[in-house]
Amino acid sequence: MFKGSDILVRALENEGVDRIFGVPGEENLDVVESLRNSNIQLILTRHEQAAAFMAATHGRLTGRPGVCLATLGPGALNFSTGAAYAHLGAMPMILITGQKPIMSAKQARFQIVDVVASMRPLTKLTRQIVSPASIPATVRDAFRVAMEERPGPVHLELPEDIAAEELADAPLIPIHPLEAPAAPAVALDRAADLILAAHRPLVMIGAGGNRPCLVDPLSDFVRRTGLPFFNTQMGKGAVTGGSNLYMGTAALSEGDYVHEAIGLADLIMAIGHDTIEKPPFLMRDAGGPKVIHVGRQSAHVEQVYHPDAEVIGDICAAVTGLADRLEGKLPEQTQMLYLRQSILARIADRAEEDRFPVTPQRLVHDVRAVMPEDGIVCLDNGMYKIWFARNYRTHVANTLLLDNALATMGAGLPSAMMAAMLHPGRCVMAVCGDGGFMMNSQEMETAVRLGLDLVVLVLNDGAYGMIRWKQAVDQFPDYGMTFGNPDFVRYAEAYGAKGSRVTSADALVPTLEAAFAGGGVHLVDCPIDYSENSRVLLEELRNKVPAVNLA
Repeated sequence: MFKGSDILVRALENEGVDRIFGVPGEENLDVVESLRNSNIQLILTRHEQAAAFMAATHGRLTGRPGVCLATLGPGALNFSTGAAYAHLGAMPMILITGQKPIMSAKQARFQIVDVVASMRPLTKLTRQIVSPASIPATVRDAFRVAMEERPGPVHLELPEDIAAEELADAPLIPIHPLEAPAAPAVALDRAADLILAAHRPLVMIGAGGNRPCLVDPLSDFVRRTGLPFFNTQMGKGAVTGGSNLYMGTAALSEGDYVHEAIGLADLIMAIGHDTIEKPPFLMRDAGGPKVIHVGRQSAHVEQVYHPDAEVIGDICAAVTGLADRLEGKLPEQTQMLYLRQSILARIADRAEEDRFPVTPQRLVHDVRAVMPEDGIVCLDNGMYKIWFARNYRTHVANTLLLDNALATMGAGLPSAMMAAMLHPGRCVMAVCGDGGFMMNSQEMETAVRLGLDLVVLVLNDGAYGMIRWKQAVDQFPDYGMTFGNPDFVRYAEAYGAKGSRVTSADALVPTLEAAFAGGGVHLVDCPIDYSENSRVLLEELRNKVPAVNLA
């Protein structure tokens, strides 16, 4: 005889699950017991939100759903931010929550909220399991839905009595491969004709183009066509930033140096653009470049994004088909490539300035100097994210993880922990503001307990820096955005980690290098000076002189 929880765990093993992250409760105890007797590792976190962030990042880095577990009521509701994080960011994940028995109500309404209803706007699918016999089909369908484009979270609720109910057996459902349909030849021909007719075509890679399976096809497309490209924040790293065709990253919607290239282009081929991101450029009704949308799904038409043509189908097949049609037929984009040098040079300005506290440019420069090409930097959400998006050059796919969809604080540390678990031989760094770090800092204990090698760089300005900057930009008084911090070095040590403090600009690189060399979990407290936000992102960009006459 098998309990419902046994069947659930067997179904998860059938899907290749090897880890589950979470904070169980009494309604999950049957599941916990079934996990104890399985090959799946239960990784206990200190808050459900962190478990959800870790599961989402597993999906982001592998393309296979990560799984997280929580109890009913407050535990399940603590998954909400993580579910939205995965939903907007297109990360496949499975959320499993418990519930009181549904065949009886011995505790009346104690702790009961309608979790299935609460998850409906935050997931691709949410379902209560009402019978052990239905579990194999329900789990198989959950993984299918989570992984299909557009990927995202699926929620399953397993009531306590269904988890404990016994039955003779429930056969598992085998996994079978699924290939996405390819775009029709007529759409590829139309797109190729538009590109060949353009004088200054430009490629943009968005969030939907940044999938593990697309790294080689996209890099091959750029190489074969010789087309210059830029990327959105979440498209960063899909093609190597070391390429001599890389024009930059659109960290802002307009007015940055990379927008000079966008302004020069007469056609933009947008690969995998997902309008959950802040617009990387603003389409206008007339006078701007033509736009071709290439994606697994048709474009979401917005005021600032309404393509002239679309190629809908498997992106790998689409870019390969377009490369076949374009290779050897496009002239070298001399004007664009001339502009590229100016864009990258102006972005790198003052990158080695010795001012202390360190400036964002110096911070990004020194982190890039320390990290090997395959090292992974996981950003929390704050002002520094814009600087890393603009200034950090990636050389290997998925080595700068940032969130430009939900853009939530608190995700940086759990995401880095997941990256360190998946890639134990690579250098992994979490970059967090002091505000975002403190939202999930308790997971330092989890990282230490798991024996991870991880550097946590905390940027210390004693404030919610991005909101404080926006407050100043909007000409509001400086009010309500500052706070006090603990001694971060001693705070890390209290969790069993190591801690260091940066005391000069020149000390940042050796401090980070020593942190990696020492192994284990190491927090580095680094004061940061955000006065450059206004100088560069407002004054400099407002008054910039284009490197190429766009008239």
